[in-house]
Amino acid sequence: MANETACAGRVERLRKIMADRGYDAVILRNNPDLRWLTGAERTFDDEVAHTAFVTARHQFLHTDSRYYNTFCERLGPNTAWEIDQQIVDAAAWAADRARDARARVVALEDTCTLGFYDDFQTALAARSAAVLTPRLHGDLVKLRAVKDSEEVALMRAAQKVTDEAFTHMCGYIKPGMTEQEIRAELENYMLSHGGEGLSFGTIIASGPNGANPHAQPGPRKVQRGDMIVMDYGCVVSDYHSDMTRTVCLGEPSEEQRHVYDVVRQAHEECAAMARAGVVGKDVYDHSVKVISEAGYGDFYKHGLGHGVGVEIHEQPNFNRANTEPVPAGAVITIEPGIYLPGKFGVRLEDFGLVTEEGYEPFTESTHDLVAIPC
Repeated sequence: MANETACAGRVERLRKIMADRGYDAVILRNNPDLRWLTGAERTFDDEVAHTAFVTARHQFLHTDSRYYNTFCERLGPNTAWEIDQQIVDAAAWAADRARDARARVVALEDTCTLGFYDDFQTALAARSAAVLTPRLHGDLVKLRAVKDSEEVALMRAAQKVTDEAFTHMCGYIKPGMTEQEIRAELENYMLSHGGEGLSFGTIIASGPNGANPHAQPGPRKVQRGDMIVMDYGCVVSDYHSDMTRTVCLGEPSEEQRHVYDVVRQAHEECAAMARAGVVGKDVYDHSVKVISEAGYGDFYKHGLGHGVGVEIHEQPNFNRANTEPVPAGAVITIEPGIYLPGKFGVRLEDFGLVTEEGYEPFTESTHDLVAIPC
């Protein structure tokens, strides 16, 4: 059942933007935004099948028969949402709501397609409704960047499963297993121990494959002396976890241990910097500084971290492009890495909550380099 108090708070945050901008209503169709706003867990899939029309006093939600009963169950009989499954085109439905509300300024979420926008304009004209239709320009994404207590609790739950999976895998991996076999066991463990889905396609990258940050698991068999990068996560009630650990199969070489120590230093120093008000670029720049001073600057090119929530990649970011202060309540990853072509790669990733006092990682797995006996 949706948390009515949490969701009411989210709707009020949206209505404050509406009041500040002079919007009579907004139209939302992006599934992650609708999940965040309604609280209807395990309801949305890949189809754009729902439309919300929110005014200062009413919350309308249009869906179809495939989802209607689920929405009613998830939102409960006392929901503030007025749900219907009227058999009508979404743009025509929204135009009817605008006409009936006598709305003069109706903002559309900027994730709406041009096709929907054009259909909405046509439907308004057919109803002789004169309506201004500005765009929201990422406002919902910015609202979602600040998590409430319910969201934090769900991500902590997802990370608990993810941490337990790491412990399991450290006792499971053996020489001769393929990356795909390791992936299958890891994903099966999460889905069998509380995970309701996968955050993304699991990365298992061994030996030289680990030098490719987004390597796809394949038929390569892991062998003694391999560094193995495991980047994975699971979903609980639509909220994601995200974690990377790099282990060594057998005892690491001096070079492997040194590279790991540099990545760990970058991670932990950046985590110590992270707090509300810090500029995302500054934290990223520090990770570059640590890795470059160790002589590996040419082998670290990706961003340091990204927001996590109902989507695996959200705002804010720790990267070179983010010159804005990070807000309290953001949930964000810290994941520096070094990737040596033809040799191996190392990445160390936690995710956690940014507060006024600092950074509270949800991740509990060790930062020590784990050497798997073989």
